[in-house]
Parts: sequence; C-alpha cells; structure tokens
Amino acid sequence: MAGYNVLLNCRANLYTIDNFNNTGITRRCTGQPMNFSNLRRYAFFLLSDSILIAVSLYLAFFLRFNAHLLPEYRNMFPVWLFISLAVKIVMLHIFLGYNISWRFVGFKEASGILFASVASTSALLFLNLLFYRYNSGLYAPLGVIAIDFFLTFFLITTLRVSKRFYYEVLKFRKGGKKAVIIGAGEAGERIASELMRYSSSDTHPVAFFDDDRKKYKTKIHNIPVEGNLEQVSDYCRTNSVSTAIIAISGASHNMIRKLYDQLHYVGVREIKIVQNMANIDENTNLTKQLHDINIEDILSRQTVNVDKDSIGRFIEGKSVLVSGAGGSIGSEIVRQLLSFYPGRVIALDIDETELFYLGYDISDKLSGSSVDFVPFVCDVKDTEKLRKLFSTYPIDIVFHAAAYKHVPLMEEFPEEAVKTNIFGTRTMAGLASEFGVEKFINISTDKAVNPTSIMGATKRMAEEICSSLSTDSGTSFMSVRFGNVLGSRGSAVPIFLEQIKRGGPVTVTHKDMKRYFMTINEAVLLVFQAAEMGNGGEVFVLEMGEPVSIVKLAEDLIRLNNLTPYTDIDIQFTGLRPGEKLFEELLTAEEGTSKTGHHKIWTAKKDKPKTAEEMELMLNRIKESAGTPGVLKNTLREFVPFYKGSPKEGS
Repeated sequence: MAGYNVLLNCRANLYTIDNFNNTGITRRCTGQPMNFSNLRRYAFFLLSDSILIAVSLYLAFFLRFNAHLLPEYRNMFPVWLFISLAVKIVMLHIFLGYNISWRFVGFKEASGILFASVASTSALLFLNLLFYRYNSGLYAPLGVIAIDFFLTFFLITTLRVSKRFYYEVLKFRKGGKKAVIIGAGEAGERIASELMRYSSSDTHPVAFFDDDRKKYKTKIHNIPVEGNLEQVSDYCRTNSVSTAIIAISGASHNMIRKLYDQLHYVGVREIKIVQNMANIDENTNLTKQLHDINIEDILSRQTVNVDKDSIGRFIEGKSVLVSGAGGSIGSEIVRQLLSFYPGRVIALDIDETELFYLGYDISDKLSGSSVDFVPFVCDVKDTEKLRKLFSTYPIDIVFHAAAYKHVPLMEEFPEEAVKTNIFGTRTMAGLASEFGVEKFINISTDKAVNPTSIMGATKRMAEEICSSLSTDSGTSFMSVRFGNVLGSRGSAVPIFLEQIKRGGPVTVTHKDMKRYFMTINEAVLLVFQAAEMGNGGEVFVLEMGEPVSIVKLAEDLIRLNNLTPYTDIDIQFTGLRPGEKLFEELLTAEEGTSKTGHHKIWTAKKDKPKTAEEMELMLNRIKESAGTPGVLKNTLREFVPFYKGSPKEGS
C-alpha cells in the first residue's frame, strides 16, 4: 500500500496548467498557489475599473451640464470621485469579485456588474440625500447620478466582455476547419460556444442541423440551423465541410451509424461525438469530451439502462474482491465499482504490471475518496495465499473474472485452462463459501454454450461448480454469461486496429463468421444488475442484440481510419482455428430462458445442480486426466453438457 500512497501523492502534486474548463483553466497542482497570476489579474481589473469609474463620473457631469461646469460643481467633483470609487469598488467586490477569468465572462458576470451598479447607485442616492439635508454644497443633481449609472455599467461591462468578443467574433472569423454540429440542443450550443471561445481551436462551426422543425432558419451564436439530419450530407458536400460533430443526447447506435455512413460517403473524414453525455454536468467542458467516432458508437445496440439506486444499495460500503482485476473485464469492474462507493476494493491478479497500471488509472478517483483500494498479486490457484487474503479482509462480494480465454491457445494447453478456469474457480468459490461471502459472481462466456473448445468446456464446468456450491452454502453463487466484449485484450477489434496500423492485411478466419458483441461498459453494468438481483444458483444470460459480421466489422474499422477496404487495406481469410465456431449460438440455445425484472437479463433454465459428492468425483477425474490432453478432453466430454471437442478433432 505504501507504493500506491506514493503514487497518489505524486499524481496529486505533479500538475501544471494545461487545459481549459468552465472557469478558464484546469490547474495541475505544482505545490505552490499561483498568487502572482491572481495578483496581476486583480491589480489590472482594480486599476481599470478605477479609471473607468472616474471617466464615467466626469462624463456624467460633462453631459449633464452640456460641457459647461459651474465652479461649484468643479469643486465637488474630487469629493464625489473619492466616494464613487470607494462605493463602486466595494460593490464590485461583493457582487462580481476579481477572481473571474477574462476570456470566459458571460451572463453571470454581466448580471454581477448590473447588481453592483444598482447597489452602488442606490448607496450614492442615499448619500446625496444626506448631502441635500446637511451639506448642500456637495449635493449633485440626480441627472448626474443617473447618467453615471448607465455609463459605469456600460464601460465596465465592455471591458469585461472585450477579450471574449475578440476571440469569439474577431479572431474566430479568421477561419479554420469548417464543421457542422448535428444537434441544436443544449449540448450543440455549448460546443459551438466553446469552439468559438478557445484560441487553440482550429475548428469553425458553420451550421447546425436538427430534426426539430421549430429551430429551422434560426441562429445560435450567429450560426444558422440549416435543416434536418437528412440534409447534413448534401450541405457538407456542397460547402466542403471537413468535420462533423454529433451532439445529440441519447442518440441511438442506428442513428449514429446512419449519420456516419452518410457523412463518410460525401468525404467528411473527421466525425466526432460527445463521450458519455449522460454523465456530463453543466460545468463540463464539452469540447474536451469529444472523441473520434469509433466502432462502439456505430454498432447497432440499444442503450443499457440499469437501476443504479438498487446497485448502489447492493455495493455501497461493501468489501469487494475482483479476481482477474488486471484484465479487460476485471479492470472495468474495478473502475465502475468506485462509482457506487464500496468500502474496500481488493484487486487480485497474477500480473503485477497490469495491477500497477490499474492503480495508476484510478488514482484520480481514489484521491479524496474513502474507498480502500488493495492491490493483491496472487494466482487464483494458490489456496494458502488466498486463504490469508480472505482471513485478513472481511469480503462481502466476489466478482470472479480470472480465466484463460484465448480459444486456440487453450486447445494447445488444455491442462492450463483446466487448472485456472476449473480449479481456480473451485478454490475461489470454496473460500468464499468458507468465509461467509455474501455473493459470488462468476463471469462466464457464450463459448460455454454447446462448447467446441477447451476454453468453453472449462468455463461451463466453472458454471457447474458455482451451481453445485449454491445448494448448501450460505453464499449466493451465480454466473453471468455474455459474448465478446469490444476492445478487450486479444479480441478482434484491437487486433484489427494493429493490423491496419501496420498497413494490413486484416485477417479474418471466415467470410461468414459472426459474433455477438457488447461494450465493456454495458457488460459490467448488466453484471452489477444481475448480481444485485440474484438469489443464488442462477446462470444469468445477457441479451446481446444481433450478431455482427466479422468482415463488416473489419471493413468499418478500416473506414474509421479513413482508409478504403480492399484498396488501401486488404482483408484476407485464414480459415477456422482449432476450437472456433463459425457462428456462436444464442447464449440460451441449449436450455431456454426465463425472464427477470430486467429486459436485457435472462436466466438460463438449468438441470438439477450436482451434489457436492458428484462434483468432487468429477473434479477428481478431471485432475487425474489433466496430464494427458487426449484423455483430458475425453473426460470433459463425459462431464460437460454438449461438449464434443473442436471440429478438427472429429468426435
């Protein structure tokens, strides 16, 4: 833990100014407050306001008396100047302050100037009334005070907005890349404003598009709303637009896919979208949330909605162990757990490098948080070390994601798949039961359905182990089964991207191959929801949508890199590898399913769980045969439902 404390302290103290947010800059801590910058800005505005207040008062007298000041008014001017300076500077301090960022003055600051002007004028009127009664020689005509009010407000407001006017109107009109903003709602308006505001931006918004007919032919920040979404591509082609920004809250993947195809067809190569718009508040800098459109954005999947309140009640304050925490699924489980305020997160993995990077990645979230993060380097087969872990930390929930997952490799080393996927699961689950863990969630796979591979067969056995333990344990055991996760290590997407980066070819095993995909984010959220609703013994099945053609996936990735399939980057077919299927069955193909309270989560109908004695007999047989691959596969065929071995093995 000392190493992680050092890591957090380093990240908390090695910051410099580097990017913009709603207040102008994000500070990266240098260990020293930026007093000089604040003092310089304070002195500038104080001096400028003092000059403008003096000019305003002089002009008020000058205009009130048509440039002919009587001697008595010349004599009272220094007194009124002193009073006016004192009152107005104090009111500006109260209602506006001097810690604003000049570049980012808006309605809120203008309102502060107005309130300060009204308050100071009211105070001056009261003082003038006292002069009228007790010292008539200092009484100023009411017209002077009225003119002074309007001049002060105008001059100070003009000074405050001048820098923003320069960047958003004068400098902005110098040009840049032409961009259309798709979505003329709040997000689109904010993006347009920010693009015009930042001097570093070379993107020039020229038009909005929105399906709300009420917005047609209106202007936002002087940028016209040119039409609906169907008209975007024609406008881009006609006006040589190079950039498009999708800023539609809740846009479906189908809509994004359609827009992407239309824009790409007319030559728009820079297509950006707001990342995680649902989690963005009014103070967030939206231009910092823009990312290039990616494969997750255009795959046809519906948005996942979960009951975050119930998940929060399930996780908050609990001690949670995540095995395989350095992997794609495990690390995402750890990241998302932090949003639900667990008391402790124990991240277990045999790969110390991945654990280190996970700790580094989440250190910002951990800083200032009450969550106790415990990295733990250990093999899930190491019973004694795991026993010490379970005895040291009270554990309420276990997410078991540690497993070997690469199908062809496990065909070559079936004994390793058996050791980790079967006996590692048995060790983790047995200790969870022994130490009274509340819930144990086994992360499973679609390859456990009608398995043709060692990997699928061993994961199916892991499900059977959890079902067996659920019959006579105080711990609720369950498995959650889903398909391929986009972007996970060793999956198709990162491999294809690396091949594209090298100039191709992209290799696909078969032209007709299809797979089910979901994003890591939605998979983990649904795992949390299933874990919350599970009572024990269930095999939950996540709804995966429609299967995706792997060839189509490869073509999309090539286009997303602004290249042309089969011209710039070739696609080659290599043939099925050992253990692979051409089509993954529906995750429910064997058993059928039952509905749950969530439309994307089902439960597989299972046979009666094995007794502890039956399971022990099966595991002993598997262990005895682990040394000989052929015997091991035959043993697994005997015990794993529907497992027939890989197609290349025949029977």
